[in-house]
Amino acid sequence: MAKQRPPQSKPKGRTGPMPKSQSAGAPPQADRTQIPSSAQSQAPSQPPASSSPPRRSTYFEAVAVYERGLAAIQRHDYHDAIDQLESVLRLYPEEKELHERVRLYLNICQRAAKPRETAPQTIEERLFASTLAINGGKYDEAISHLRLVRDEDPDNDHALYMLAVAHAQRGEHAEAIAHLERAIALNPENRALARRDPDLEPLREDDAFRIALDTPPAAPSRLDPRRRPFRSKSAR
Repeated sequence: MAKQRPPQSKPKGRTGPMPKSQSAGAPPQADRTQIPSSAQSQAPSQPPASSSPPRRSTYFEAVAVYERGLAAIQRHDYHDAIDQLESVLRLYPEEKELHERVRLYLNICQRAAKPRETAPQTIEERLFASTLAINGGKYDEAISHLRLVRDEDPDNDHALYMLAVAHAQRGEHAEAIAHLERAIALNPENRALARRDPDLEPLREDDAFRIALDTPPAAPSRLDPRRRPFRSKSAR
């Protein structure tokens, strides 16, 4: 008669088959439990890199003064703007990055604040301005003044002679001789002046110029005895 085996005791606990990873002789797997988000937020983090050094407190003061200067420019109060902008350079020398813009607007204000020369208004002022312009080689400016004198006083031989000089220097012979003829007709003294005036040198080879100097005046002089013949810088 066959012997019966005694019943084997079953191991306590897990009854199913063991996972392959937990099979005999295999090391246990690392714990993969997720860290709570609250714990992650408490983890120390790297401080962000600073892109630029912190602003000095004087920077904001300098900008406030600079902006007051710009406001003065908007009001066309250039003298106040100059005071404000110069104070930025003087009181805040360390704010170099602001100085370039300050100097730009300061230059604009200084030009705008410069008093402008008033245009000559009377015949005497225009004749004087024309003399300065001719002596400085500014013939266009001289002609502009002299035409106003001629329009107001067509028989002003001084203005006509100066027009002859200005046109001669610009190489405009016909205009120069026409004005010279008229100036000589009004005042014969202009003939002698023209003969030795180096400012009329460009006309020397022109036949019309020689005729104008040789022909006596067709009408009596209407010269104002208070007028004096024009003398250019080179003729003095």
